[in-house]
Amino acid sequence: MGYVTAVPHPRSEAPGSARAGRLSLAVALLSGALGAAVALLATRQQWSQGTATVAGGAFPLTATGSDVTGVPAALAVVGLAALVAVFAVRRAGRFAVAALLALSGAGIITAALLGASDSSALDEQAAQASGDTSASVDTLSHTAWPYVAVVGGVLILLAGLLALRYGRLWPAMSGRYERGGTPQPRRKAPAVDPDRPEDLWKALDRGEDPTGA
Repeated sequence: MGYVTAVPHPRSEAPGSARAGRLSLAVALLSGALGAAVALLATRQQWSQGTATVAGGAFPLTATGSDVTGVPAALAVVGLAALVAVFAVRRAGRFAVAALLALSGAGIITAALLGASDSSALDEQAAQASGDTSASVDTLSHTAWPYVAVVGGVLILLAGLLALRYGRLWPAMSGRYERGGTPQPRRKAPAVDPDRPEDLWKALDRGEDPTGA
C-alpha cells in the first residue's frame, strides 16, 4: 500500500512573508529617516577644538563636522533620496537603489570615523589666524559628535540591508499601472436605485449626482 506525502501549498507561506515585509518596511523607513536626520544634525555640531599661537597668545579654534568633511551630510541626503526612490522602482531597479542606500550608510560611517581624528580643518584655521602657512593647531581635542554621525550611518546601512533582503516584498509607490504600462481599468460605481435612500446617500458621499442630471 503506497503512502502519499503531503506537500505544503506555496501560498501557505504568504502570511509569514507578508508580515516580514510589513515589519521590515516599518523598520527600514524608521531607521533610514532617523539615520539621515541624526547624520545631518551631527555634521552641524562641533567635532574638534584647539588653539593656535597668534601674537604670542593662544587663539581658540573650533571646527564643525561640515568643516572637517562634507561627505556625511552629502551621503545622508543621498540616502534619504534613495529611501524614497526604493518605492518608485521595482525588481533590478529596486535592488540597485537599495544597494545605493546601504553604500550611503557605509560611506557615512567611514567618513565620520576618519573625521573623528582629523586635524586638517583646524590646521587650516591656525594658518589663517597666524598668517603662517606652516602653522598647525595646538592642544587638539575632539568631541563625541563624529560618533553620533557613525550611529546615523549605521541606521542608514541597516535600512539599505533590509531593502536588499526584503525589498521584493514591499509595495510600489503607485499601483495604477500593471506590467507593461497598461492602465488598470477603473471600477465602475454601482448603479444608484432612486427608491433606496441609502443608495442616494452613498452616491452623495462619493461626490456623484444621484439624479443623473
